[in-house]
Amino acid sequence: MNLIWIFPIAFRDAAEPRQLGFQDPATPMMQGIIDLHHDIFFFLIVISIFVLWMLVRALWHFHYKRNPIPERIVHGTTIEIIRTILPSIISMFIAIPSFALLYSMDEVVDPAITIKAIGHQWYWTHEYSDYNSSDEQSLTSDSYMIPEDDLELGRLRLLEVDNRVVVPAKTHLRMIITPADVLHSWAVPSSGVKCDAVPGRLNQTSIFIKREGVHYGQCSELRGTNHAFMPIAVEAVSLDDYVSRVSNKLD
Repeated sequence: MNLIWIFPIAFRDAAEPRQLGFQDPATPMMQGIIDLHHDIFFFLIVISIFVLWMLVRALWHFHYKRNPIPERIVHGTTIEIIRTILPSIISMFIAIPSFALLYSMDEVVDPAITIKAIGHQWYWTHEYSDYNSSDEQSLTSDSYMIPEDDLELGRLRLLEVDNRVVVPAKTHLRMIITPADVLHSWAVPSSGVKCDAVPGRLNQTSIFIKREGVHYGQCSELRGTNHAFMPIAVEAVSLDDYVSRVSNKLD
């Protein structure tokens, strides 16, 4: 039995006031980013404690009252070997998982669905390219931010849109991102995705959302007055629900 049905969990898929940590991961990629962050933070804490201990120890033992005539040590072979080899080993422990994560982030798995995100001033257009029979009968939707005065109770300010990007959960997706005017950036933190939209180019990234829910993001490339008002809302639903919605739009 799934424990989520017994103990309901409220996932954090949007930014919160005074938030310090990451949003809850919705993709294996974001889970890998968080795990790598925690691993590096462990080394950071150990090194910081060691350096602080060395600094305090040096200040304590080399105080002019306790040691008015300090030893004149020019160098030490042993400690120089240790301080050269130890950082190299630590760097290796950090580099190996980070290289694996970077490789997996750039790899595009054979997608089941391709969605094209087009950035405009100041809204997004999402095109479901797999269902386009012609330019006149393409499955597209423009996504504008809902003004604060029109928000319903419980909706998020500056993050809610009139047309969400509906995708199936537990399905390999390919996002193709490009702008129609200036630089944009399609970013959804809980999915671990941040892909720039460069004029004249098509950038792509892959997403595999593990669970259903609404994942919020924003355009993270500041290129004009209203770039702070280009939110992104990705709604992950079951495959049956997704097929039903797409069928209704195509009819």
